[in-house]
Amino acid sequence: MRPQRMTPELLLNAYAAGIFPMAEGRAEAEIFWVDPRQRGVLPLDGFRISRSLARRMRRGGFTVAADRDFAGVVAACADREETWINERIAELYTELHHAGHAHSMEIWVEDRLVGGVYGVTLGAAFFGESMFSRITDGSKLALAWLVDRLRIGGFTLFDTQFITPHLASLGALEVSRATYHKELDAALARRADFHAQGPIPSAQAVLQRRTQTS
Repeated sequence: MRPQRMTPELLLNAYAAGIFPMAEGRAEAEIFWVDPRQRGVLPLDGFRISRSLARRMRRGGFTVAADRDFAGVVAACADREETWINERIAELYTELHHAGHAHSMEIWVEDRLVGGVYGVTLGAAFFGESMFSRITDGSKLALAWLVDRLRIGGFTLFDTQFITPHLASLGALEVSRATYHKELDAALARRADFHAQGPIPSAQAVLQRRTQTS
């Protein structure tokens, strides 16, 4: 199915049905739906924080924020040679953000946005869309705080869409389409709150909670 014009409402319905949009490139106006046979998911209790990442978290020198510059995160994710994020897709996710259905976790060094990840929330499902790094481990740092936030907020499903070596190293795995839909249906029947955690926790608090679930 190739819609001529998508709306935020149609996009949310698509996620609830297990499909998501992509474009062939930044300059391509056409958007198409994707429904992979094998789906990437990141078990929230299975996120791997390596020793080097834990040291980086403790060392600091950066600030973590949620939804401080959602549009900036989307723009940074699209700022690469090959991207599936065209202008309309960026607009749609920004509209979902304003409606409370899309969020970003961000890494800042002073006033520079240097890492981040964004996605869509429905029920207790978080649909991860894209991430970027402008410093070493920028996206890993954002993911560490994001996974902690999702667990605290009652989320049960972190959909990564596809598997990459980077995501696999952090604990992501592939499941069949049928398994994914079962997990999705269960997540949609639950309630979760992206902002339940309140203030951004310290690195030590994130690492301690991760140790308790290992």
